[in-house]
Amino acid sequence: MIPVGEALDRLFSLVSPLPTEKVALTAALGRVLRADVTATRDQPPFAASAMDGYAIREADLAPGAVLKVIGEAAAGHGYAGHVGPGEALRIFTGAPVPEGAGHVVMQEDTTREGERITLGSGISDNRNIRPAGVDFRAGDALAAPRRLTPADIALAASMNADRLTVSRRPEVAIIATGDELVAPGGDPRPDQIIASNAYGLHGIVEQAGGTARLLPIAGDSMDALAQAFDQARGADIVLTIGGASVGDHDLVGDAAAEAGMERAFWKVALRPGKPLMAGRFGEALLLGLPGNPVSSMVCAHVFLVPLIRALSGLPPAPAPRRLARLAAPLAANGPREHYLRAVSGPDGVTAFSKQDSSLLSVLSEADCLIVQPPGDHARDAGETVEVIAL
Repeated sequence: MIPVGEALDRLFSLVSPLPTEKVALTAALGRVLRADVTATRDQPPFAASAMDGYAIREADLAPGAVLKVIGEAAAGHGYAGHVGPGEALRIFTGAPVPEGAGHVVMQEDTTREGERITLGSGISDNRNIRPAGVDFRAGDALAAPRRLTPADIALAASMNADRLTVSRRPEVAIIATGDELVAPGGDPRPDQIIASNAYGLHGIVEQAGGTARLLPIAGDSMDALAQAFDQARGADIVLTIGGASVGDHDLVGDAAAEAGMERAFWKVALRPGKPLMAGRFGEALLLGLPGNPVSSMVCAHVFLVPLIRALSGLPPAPAPRRLARLAAPLAANGPREHYLRAVSGPDGVTAFSKQDSSLLSVLSEADCLIVQPPGDHARDAGETVEVIAL
């Protein structure tokens, strides 16, 4: 067995970022930006009013001053003239501030009679003007690589970009294996179970920015597995579930080797999920996950999601961790890194008492995984641990 960190390093060594494509802003959410977006103009491109009110000269800013209203400016409808001594321009939020004006008085701080306003006694020294380029200047960039958020897309749009250069979404072919499996909605025999892992992994792939392709369940025979591997060709990642252990019916490793896989590692020192396999599969990567439902899902968070991110052009890195306080004691750990299903609360995180790798009901209730190092001592409530968000 190899440590989790070494397994990730070996996995990342196989990765080359996928090619790019250009997509519309409306199709860019969650995609990985691969080329900087450069602003073509300042934002705002002019000094703009931050309030509804009146634009006046700085020299006329005095309580009780009476000024003549000479016109109006609104967003998209600037005023072409000049504000002179004793003059005021009715102005609305977002409108260009005209020449001569250096202050916008809030309309609440004025009284108006006809074409004249009187400044109130509570006028503020705040200029209420957004300077040109206060947000960004022409030539400033939204830097790649990054996974695009709604705010990123709004910023790119304001920089006048209508299409963005992003990574092609990694395609993941998912192969569930085992004679005991029946697809949901089927009619299982008494000695069969419903295939669940593939559907959870489908969601993890899509959530991580990949495109999942769910293949038919492959039975426990070399012929069935060979057919499944043939159907998976063309994917960027071939993801197998089950059949990678050492039992008489665990044939995935042998079938993958016959199909051309060059193994990078097999067996990783973690709980749950020791029988984990990875390697090069032609132009694709193959990741063989354990068959136990929780083991496969945990290993997907630890290995598959970072793999998808690296293929998408983000810097290779483990799943992000944060520090959290234990709300309840934690027993000592054995020789393998342990990923315990846990739930967050006002007093910190609590590991579930049941950690069996078949219990999807517990995983469904969990919102994080406590990462316990190999050989870690028992910990008391209040101590700090590392967690991975789910």
